[in-house]
Amino acid sequence: MGKVVFYGAISLDGYLADSNDNLQWLFDTDLAGVSTYESFAEKVATVVMGRVTYDEVLKLLQEESLYPNKQKIVFSRTRTDEIHEGYFTSEDPVKVIGDLKNQVKDYIWIVGGGNLLTQLMKADLLDEYWIQIAPVLLGSGKRLFPTGNYQQRLTFVATTQMGELVELHYRKK
Repeated sequence: MGKVVFYGAISLDGYLADSNDNLQWLFDTDLAGVSTYESFAEKVATVVMGRVTYDEVLKLLQEESLYPNKQKIVFSRTRTDEIHEGYFTSEDPVKVIGDLKNQVKDYIWIVGGGNLLTQLMKADLLDEYWIQIAPVLLGSGKRLFPTGNYQQRLTFVATTQMGELVELHYRKK
C-alpha cells in the first residue's frame, strides 16, 4: 500500500505562496547544505497537485521537465488537456487518492496545500508530512493549513537543517 505524503516549504508565518500565488520568496532562500529532497523523490511514484500549483510550478521550471518519470495527477475544474506522464481530473480527490493508495507501493506526493490538502486530511488519508520552514514572513497569502475540521495528533520523526530552512518530519500516529 502506498503512503500519501506532503513535502513542501512554507514561510515562518505558515504560507505556501504569497497573495498572488508566487513562490519566488522560496527561491530567494539559501538552500545550501544537506537536503532530504533526493532521497524523498526516489520513493515517489505519483505527484498530485491542484491546477494553480501546477501552473506556478511550470512557470518556475521554465524549460525543465516537471517531475520526470513520475505519474502526475492535477485536480482542475476546467482543464482537460494532456500532461506528459499524467492527466487532469475533476473527480473527487478523496476517492482518487484513496484508490491510488491501494494501487501503488511508493509515495503519493501532495504538492501544494489549501483545499486539496484539507480534503485529504479530513478523510484521514495523509500518512506523513515533511515541512520545510523558511526564514521569511509573508504576512498574507495561501496557507498550508486553512481553517478546517481535521484535528489529529502526529508523531515526531526528525528535524533536518537545510541551509536556511528547518525541516520538520511527522508521521500519522
